[in-house]
Amino acid sequence: MRNDRDGRREHARLDAVAQRVDDVRADVAQRAGDVAQRAGGVASDVRDRFSSRRHAMARYVAQRMVLKPTIWSITDVTVIDRDRVEGLTGGFIVVANHSSHLDAPLILGALPRKLARYLATGAAADYFFDVPWRRQLTELFFNAFPVQRGSGTPASAADATRASSSGASAGSTPQSSARRRAAAKAAARGRQGQPTVSARSLLQRGYPVLVFPEGTRSKDGTVAAFKPGAAALASACGVPVVPLALIGANIAQPRGRSWPRPGRLPVGVAFGDPMRPHDGESVTDFSTRVRTEILRLKDANTARILGPSDPLEGERP
Repeated sequence: MRNDRDGRREHARLDAVAQRVDDVRADVAQRAGDVAQRAGGVASDVRDRFSSRRHAMARYVAQRMVLKPTIWSITDVTVIDRDRVEGLTGGFIVVANHSSHLDAPLILGALPRKLARYLATGAAADYFFDVPWRRQLTELFFNAFPVQRGSGTPASAADATRASSSGASAGSTPQSSARRRAAAKAAARGRQGQPTVSARSLLQRGYPVLVFPEGTRSKDGTVAAFKPGAAALASACGVPVVPLALIGANIAQPRGRSWPRPGRLPVGVAFGDPMRPHDGESVTDFSTRVRTEILRLKDANTARILGPSDPLEGERP
C-alpha cells in the first residue's frame, strides 16, 4: 500500500517536471519568435534621425523659422518653376551646381515644405563632421550625412580602412589628414552601434537626397564636370533626378567668404523637370544629360535673375 502511494507521488512529481519543461520550451519559443519579429521590423523600418518625426519638427524650426528667413532677408531670392516638383513622392535626387555655402540653404528654402522635410544632404566628412559642434549643426539644419570629398561615397568603415592602410606619410597634406580623421571617426561611430548612412540606403528607404556632383564648390561660378555618382544612384535605385540651377550664389557669397556680401544681392533657384535614365542609357551619358539640363536652366534664367546689365556670373561687381 505504502509503495503504491510512493509510486503515485513519484509519477505526480515526474508529471509536474514534464509540465514545467513544456512550459519553459513554449516560453523560449515565444521569446524567440518575438526576437525574430523585432529583428525583421528593424530591418524593414529603421528608426533614426532621418525617419524621426521629432527630428523633422526640430529641422522645421531650424530651416523654416531660422535659416530661410535669414537667407531670404540678406539676399534677394527668386524661385523659378517650383511647381515642376509638386507631384514628387518618396525618394528622389536633387542635383545642382555648387559654388557657394548659400547653395544648400537656398535649395532647402526653395523646395516645397513637404519635400524638404526629410531631404538629406551629403556633406564633406573632412569639414562638416570633423568636430562635434559643426557636425551637430549640420545635422540639425541640413539633415546631413557624411561623404568623402571628391568621391561622393559615404564616410564608412571601408573608407577608414583604406585611409589608415596608406598611413600618414611624410608627404601627407593637412587636408588628407583631416579626411583620414573624419573617416576614422565615422568608422568609430559604426563600431559603437551607430549605423553608417549612405545616399543609397536613404533612397531605398524612400527619402530624398541632395547631391552636388561637382564634388566641391566652383571658384568662379563655372560648372565643372559631374562625377557620375548621382546618375548611378538614380539608375540603381529607380528614382528620378531633379535638375536645379543656382544662379548668382557665387557672387552673393563667393568661395572664401563666411557671410554673404551686404546689399541683398540677387540669387535664383531654377527647377527643371524630373529626369530618369533612358532605356539602355549609360550612367555617364545620363550624368552628362543632367549637367546639360542644369547648364540650360542656368543660361535661360541668368538675365532674369541678375539683369542684362549686371556683370557676368563669376565676376565681382
